[in-house]
Amino acid sequence: MSDRTYGTWYRDTSREAAMEEGHRPLWRHFIDIVPETDLSTRDVLDFGCNRGGFLRLLHALKPFRHGLGVDIAEDSIAAAQALKGLAPLDFAVAADLSPWRGSFDIAFSYEVVYLLPDLAAHAAGIHAALRPGGVYYAVTGCHTAMPLWPAWRELIGGITHAPVQDRSPEDYAAAFAGAGFDVSVRRFGYDGFVPAGKRSDYYPTLQDALAYPAEHKLLFRMVRREAV
Repeated sequence: MSDRTYGTWYRDTSREAAMEEGHRPLWRHFIDIVPETDLSTRDVLDFGCNRGGFLRLLHALKPFRHGLGVDIAEDSIAAAQALKGLAPLDFAVAADLSPWRGSFDIAFSYEVVYLLPDLAAHAAGIHAALRPGGVYYAVTGCHTAMPLWPAWRELIGGITHAPVQDRSPEDYAAAFAGAGFDVSVRRFGYDGFVPAGKRSDYYPTLQDALAYPAEHKLLFRMVRREAV
């Protein structure tokens, strides 16, 4: 995700709502496995929020004080604003986090970091946006160690507005460590049901559909390290 804006991530706008529906059980798993259970006094950032579905679900399951979602997809941000209801949420068309320096206790991104042209700048921006002791959770399975990545790179580049980047898991870890984070990682480990019975652009086989969120998708945990 660069500073260049566009309307929606998918070129075919009808796929946006379907993507949100498909992500919801994975978001629920994401929320379940982060160790923080009480967010009631926390201010939350979702980087690459699309239509705001993750923040709405997070607030329903682990209520927080205030949440901000940012994205460069202008139409998606407009949809997020319309869908937020009474939840304590705001949304902005942005990738530059400098207006929110020291504003958040915890930050999330879901399948976004592989789209960022300058990962080091993103890591530095997240570090600056977090308060002392803040934590950033970033999920991605889009990396060079994922067997389907060569095919996905071409697929995603053809059906979306976002350029994709070739990075290894080690590249992600190094970028965040270099920005001043203590970095750890685990497998995402999703073991729920996956859709079956219809053709998927992403998964040639059902074994691929099961393996990707369980084995290849990674959850990075970055804790803001203070200067000594």
